[in-house]
Amino acid sequence: MSARPVSRMLRRVLRTSTWSCSSEAPVTQPRPGKSTQPAPTELSRRRQFLREHAAPFSAFLTDSFGRQHSYLRISLTEKCNLRCQYCMPEEGVPLTPKADLLTTEEVLALARLFVKEGVDKIRLTGGEPLIRPDVVDIVAKLHQLEGLRTIGITTNGISLARLLPQLQKAGLNAINISLDTLVPAKFEFIVRRRGFHKVMEGIHKAIELGYNPVKVNCVVMRGLNEDELLDFVALTEGLPLDVRFIEYMPFDGNKWNFKKMVSYKEMLDTVRQRWPELEKLPEEESSTAKTFKIPGFRGQISFITSMSEHFCGTCNRLRITADGNLKVCLFGNSEVSLRDHLRMGASEEELLRIIGAAVGRKKRQHAELSLMHRDSPPAIPSISSWDSLHVQNLRPRMSFFNQMVTSWKGCRVSQTPLLAQQWLGSGFLQRHYSSLQDSATNPKCLSPGSQAPATHSGPLPPSDKLTHVDTEGRAAMVDVGGKPNTERVAVASAVVLLGPVAFQLIQQNQLKKGDALVVAQLAGVQAAKMTSQLIPLCHHVALSHVQVQLELDSMRHAVVIQASCRARGPTGVEMEALTSAAVAALTMYDMCKAVSRDIVLEEIKLVSKTGGQRGDFHRT
Repeated sequence: MSARPVSRMLRRVLRTSTWSCSSEAPVTQPRPGKSTQPAPTELSRRRQFLREHAAPFSAFLTDSFGRQHSYLRISLTEKCNLRCQYCMPEEGVPLTPKADLLTTEEVLALARLFVKEGVDKIRLTGGEPLIRPDVVDIVAKLHQLEGLRTIGITTNGISLARLLPQLQKAGLNAINISLDTLVPAKFEFIVRRRGFHKVMEGIHKAIELGYNPVKVNCVVMRGLNEDELLDFVALTEGLPLDVRFIEYMPFDGNKWNFKKMVSYKEMLDTVRQRWPELEKLPEEESSTAKTFKIPGFRGQISFITSMSEHFCGTCNRLRITADGNLKVCLFGNSEVSLRDHLRMGASEEELLRIIGAAVGRKKRQHAELSLMHRDSPPAIPSISSWDSLHVQNLRPRMSFFNQMVTSWKGCRVSQTPLLAQQWLGSGFLQRHYSSLQDSATNPKCLSPGSQAPATHSGPLPPSDKLTHVDTEGRAAMVDVGGKPNTERVAVASAVVLLGPVAFQLIQQNQLKKGDALVVAQLAGVQAAKMTSQLIPLCHHVALSHVQVQLELDSMRHAVVIQASCRARGPTGVEMEALTSAAVAALTMYDMCKAVSRDIVLEEIKLVSKTGGQRGDFHRT
């Protein structure tokens, strides 16, 4: 899926009248020229008051390194209605008894104390903060605190469209929405729940209500969603979004692995290959984000470099957990219970001494930075990490655009559509799955489609020497630094001979393990992206396109796999295409081995390649 079509798709959806997913009532668009934000005069009066009454910053919130902590994050609940893989285990986490959680009065009392000492920004977090029934009342009462400039919220977006009008009226003026993929099926895999259409409706509602920018937080994980970077960036062309790419960070229960992390520099290089005109924007001293903008684009992108380029030296953040513990560092284990002291009747002065002592013990930087000094290069997690995906619920899907339109109209994608089957002469039954849309005339994703005939020509003469060994016969990686960047395309194929029993089960989509064609197609896409981690002397290639197609051949009781890869760079993508086809074939074997051991993988071969100094190749 290319970057620009995705942007056009979403913009087209946002411009049209839509229906609420919860009520199916029309979502009204703001009238031209009518702002839904607070009146400018009210905001200007508030800012003027704050400037005139600014007080010296509190010593209690200043640490031993001179960092002034003016930003407080308050967790309103430990509960969440999603189970994001990088955040918590599938079974959830043990919850604190309700009696041990902060009451609304305690939340407001602590917020009032911190604002009095110089905090001017409060962000409400969770868990999922919008689960808390009194979240609107909390925002309204926070808005009454003199000196508080910004009230923000970080949400997964599931309940945002329903609550945002009330929250905005109460005084909420900043929104961060978590969204790690633009592919609905992958969304369900990452968060282990449904709700993609609700998140998109929440983003739509925030734009409609005039929030600018609407911040979208995307945790980038190698082998899972780093291939969607350009699609996310393209959304900023016509939408007031600040897409924030966050380096994958360790938390208790998320089985953090250094090899899953995609660094800021790697992400930036990928974006700059597509948009070399990308410009760096100035940033505030305490900002956690490195912000960039593509000239002419309405929105912007940011990178949160918590692991590769930490911002500990200018950190101005403190956190209060849902059970009332003060954390001076997100990564630190040290906590001080403010709840206990509140309930024992501590005075403001006593609380400030406790807070000041905790802030004074804050370290220069968080301990997990030592992880960044390992010598091993990043690698992609094994495909088995997709095992928790309930493949029996995956079926041929609509294109991204069609899913978006359906989502905005409040309709759910059917979980059990009819199998896409076509007789194409000579008994050749085709059930064709495609990982990406080919063109505007064939916009089907994971759905029936047709395959263009390949062009054939004779192969070029092979080289008279091996390029991956040095003069002494030792393995060596080829230096491609001096080669020009050219458009590279490669197509590879494989055939899996299943036998009549397994073939019939796949044809009818009745395998107990789920839809083998969908799982194999996903595995092929993943494999293309991880080729350099599997084949030792392959270069890492920033692929701009991967497509895996699977067809059923009833004459041979076989699945025919074709994988194509595209990139612009100094080296070819033949290995990516071959790896994709081979792993898709292996996945078909794995899905069917319980039914038959008499499965044969054959004809794994390069079909064609274009680009590069050695010329084009087309198998006859």
